[in-house]
Amino acid sequence: MWSKQTGTDAVEVVLARVGRAHGVRGQVYLDIRTDRPDSRFVLGQNYTTDAASPGTLTLTELRPGPKGTIAAFDQVNDREAAQALRGVALIAQVDPRDEDNAWYPKDLRGLPVELPDGTKVGQVRNVLTRPAQDLLEIDQLEAGEIALVPLVQEVVPVVDPAAGRIIIDPPPGLVVARPDPDGIA
Repeated sequence: MWSKQTGTDAVEVVLARVGRAHGVRGQVYLDIRTDRPDSRFVLGQNYTTDAASPGTLTLTELRPGPKGTIAAFDQVNDREAAQALRGVALIAQVDPRDEDNAWYPKDLRGLPVELPDGTKVGQVRNVLTRPAQDLLEIDQLEAGEIALVPLVQEVVPVVDPAAGRIIIDPPPGLVVARPDPDGIA
């Protein structure tokens, strides 16, 4: 979930990115980025966007499609207008206290990564958003090596920005863990 501070307690989060057009009546595919789509996407609700040209969009339809979630907006009535939305983010303001087990890429960058036994792996370089799941991009201790680790509970059981650590339990061969040569973290 991407975010930025708005100056109040609320945080702006990207709920979805608009994908390709579907059909000729202005429908689009959505790349949903929230883990609570049922409560975040409500018919008749207005969504701000990260681009000035579409402005506010009012959701009029949301349904499963053959290749993902299909949405329609009151302001988008034809295929040309739908194609112009491609890549636009739908944004909502949320109270961060309402987001259980949520973190943002900026909170994870630079955190040390270790295995369950305490072996140091490296540190988080970035969080990459991909269609299947987000990935932790980890700079490994060995110079020049980067590991891409799926950010899913089974592989990343502990994400604790407050404690300044991430624990991963990757399948064999996903990362190269090496003890710290100096014996210090």
